[in-house]
Amino acid sequence: MGSLPAAAAALALLSLLAVGSSRETQFDVGDAGLDAENFNTSDAAKYWGPWLPARATWYGQPNGAGPDDKGGACGFKHTNQYPFMSMGSCGNQPLFKDGKGCGSCYKIRCRKDKSCSGRTETVIITDMNYYPVSKYHFDLSGTAFGRLAKPGLNDKLRHSGIIDIEFTRVPCEFPGLKIGFHVEQFSNPVYFAVLVEYEDGDGDVVQVDLMESKTAHGPPTGRWTPMRESWGSVWRLDSNHRLQAPFTIRIRNESGKTLVAKNVIPANWRPNTFYRSIVQYS
Repeated sequence: MGSLPAAAAALALLSLLAVGSSRETQFDVGDAGLDAENFNTSDAAKYWGPWLPARATWYGQPNGAGPDDKGGACGFKHTNQYPFMSMGSCGNQPLFKDGKGCGSCYKIRCRKDKSCSGRTETVIITDMNYYPVSKYHFDLSGTAFGRLAKPGLNDKLRHSGIIDIEFTRVPCEFPGLKIGFHVEQFSNPVYFAVLVEYEDGDGDVVQVDLMESKTAHGPPTGRWTPMRESWGSVWRLDSNHRLQAPFTIRIRNESGKTLVAKNVIPANWRPNTFYRSIVQYS
């Protein structure tokens, strides 16, 4: 009988942790039955594949977008606005993929908890989950977690803390948008960093290349220069010469599809500025 209070305290602590920040929530990974070799990103990458089991928690404000800065480890801006609409989620490594999973879209549903509606909702990977409680772990915004509930039971479901869910990868659908680029704060003529944001379709980015409009001496370059992943969905190019804008940007997705945003960054580009473009697929 003496062990019951300790067990109850441990259970209460786990429930509190379940609704903490993705960056602060700390679970014993060993107790969750996880093993590094069990992580399989290929299963999660299949569009409309079989529904896979996962677990979900939530963090931030009950009706919020997740982190206080409305961003996260992917670097996305204003995730409380269209097209994210507060439906973001932290993903553990098989979902976040060292940042290459940023922007991926997933259908999720829950049916085991009595407060669950069983209805499917679409969430976008916007952040990193550092302390997973299962092989696949979605740490949802408070808004996204509540959307899984039956009408009027949003708060009751959130009080469950950790729930079992199912998920499948789907293409992102952002009507009216194709792709956006935010030129990062410290970009300058010899250093260019860009956040790739809300890409319609695959959502994720595995490689970004930049083409200058001309060489320093005038003629067109016709040459792609690979950019390096900086963090999250931010890609950078360190140059040994003054970069010649406008820039055309090419993106390759996990599926192998390539898209090109021609002259998307204008000649008079400025840091801390957002640019969008019509894209050409290949």
